[in-house]
Formats: sequence, structure tokens, C-alpha cells
Amino acid sequence: MAFNPNDMTYVTLSNGVKMPQLGYGVFQVSAEECERCVREALEVGYRHIDTAQSYYNEEQVGNGIAASGVDRGDIFLTTKVWLEHFGEGATRASVEESLRKLKTDYLDLVLLHQPFGDTFGAWRDLVALYKEGKVRAIGVSNFYADRLVEFCEFNDVCPMVNQMERHPLNQNAELQEWEQKYGVQPEAWAPFGEGRGGLFENETLAQIAAAHDKSTAQVMLRWNLQRGVVVIPKSVHRERMEQNLDVFDFELTADEMAKIATLDTKTSQFFSHADPSSVQMFARMVEERRQ
Repeated sequence: MAFNPNDMTYVTLSNGVKMPQLGYGVFQVSAEECERCVREALEVGYRHIDTAQSYYNEEQVGNGIAASGVDRGDIFLTTKVWLEHFGEGATRASVEESLRKLKTDYLDLVLLHQPFGDTFGAWRDLVALYKEGKVRAIGVSNFYADRLVEFCEFNDVCPMVNQMERHPLNQNAELQEWEQKYGVQPEAWAPFGEGRGGLFENETLAQIAAAHDKSTAQVMLRWNLQRGVVVIPKSVHRERMEQNLDVFDFELTADEMAKIATLDTKTSQFFSHADPSSVQMFARMVEERRQ
């Protein structure tokens, strides 16, 4: 049975904008496949699409939306500004280019993709675009608690969303407490941890999945949803897209949520943004792209 978009749950951002709690992410979806994937995602019922300048597929996302026949007003569309575009003027120009590629005259959410470089200058551009109505909501990505609090305290407009690695092995529970204090909506990238650490085969998750006649992937999505987190799983396979939407007909018990809480290693399955070598990596990446 096809998913009915009316069954979607929503979160309300600090400015009153409603955001679908489950969306379709296109990280690592190739330009060759992206248009088809976005069109199929919309066909099976997704109404929230997440892309980024650094994914190099914004144009294909725009084509997929156009080909789907779904009204633009029914779609929540997110993109992210990449590091070399941080700074007053440069950020605005990059968002305007994203609008052109995505074939739209407004964006529902724009995030600063990383916590490095001239984030404050970039944020001033996003605030201006937000106040002009070209962007309905603005936020950040990969901001740990200290950077997020700094950003909220030293800017007139606080980020409305923080997209972060969040899955059972790296739950970021303390960060979520700080987000709640400042009215920042938590969002998860890599909600499956890309399967690292044996997540899909995890015994605890498998037992919970069997009890609900669901997959471990569906349990991981349901767990984040019940924590109030927005999730953006990715798949290039239509049947997996459908399965990832099939998480609104069951609920994890308090005991099951507590068992999943014990899986937290409080460690990234990828890399730490607090590691100086990670900062160097991003700085070199920016320099290479400029050259």
C-alpha cells in the first residue's frame, strides 16, 4: 500500500514553520541517479528532500522535483552552504545559485554545512535572506554543543535546526538537551550510521525489530522519531524508500527505548569535528577547490 503523505508527522520550528519529520536525503546519490531517485521518492510519498551544495546534485534534485508533478508548495526543500562560500556576500551568491539549480524561488531550509571558517559572516547572509522571505528557515549542521551555544548567544537569530550524526551508536543526547534549551530542532544525518559498527546486525536492535515485525533500519528510524529528531534516510532503491516510510504504524516501548539508549558509545562512526586534524582536512579541502 502506498504511503499517504497525510500520515506524516511534523515538527514545528522555533519560527512556526512546520517540517516533515522524515525526509529523503541525497548524500552520495550520483548525479546520474539523482533525478530518478528524487522523482521516485516523491512518488512513494516523501515530501521533504535534503541536498547540499557539496553533493553536486542540486540541479538533478530540481529536475526530479519538476518531473514528479508534485506541487512545489507541498515539498519541504533543504540545501546546505559549503565552506568556500562562507562569508558576507559569498554566502548570498551561493544560495542564489542554489535557487537557480533547484528551479525554485525560495528554499524551506538552508543550513551552514560545517562549523568552520567565517560562519558568522555566512550567518548574517542567511539571516538577511530569511528576513527577505527567500528562505523560510535557517540552521546549521555539525555544530557540537559548545559551538551551537556560542552561535545562539552571539547572534540575534538563533539557528532553527542542527543537523548532526545521530544513530544508536552515537546518540548525541547531551547535545539534544542543549538544543532543547535554545529551541533548536535536532535533525539526523546518517540515521543508520551507514551500517558501521554492525548496526544492521545489532542483536538488541534485531530483537526489538522481531517483536514488531520490522527491520533494524525501521527500528532505528522509529527510535529517532520518538526522540523528536528529524531523519533523512537515503536509498537509491524504490523498495527501500518505501520501507523507510513504513515506520508510522508501530511504537517502541519505554523499555525498548531504554535498551537502545545503552548502545550509545558517544563516539562518531566517521570523525570528530573537534579533532584538529579534521579541521585541517576541511581547510585543505576548501583550498583544493579554490585552486
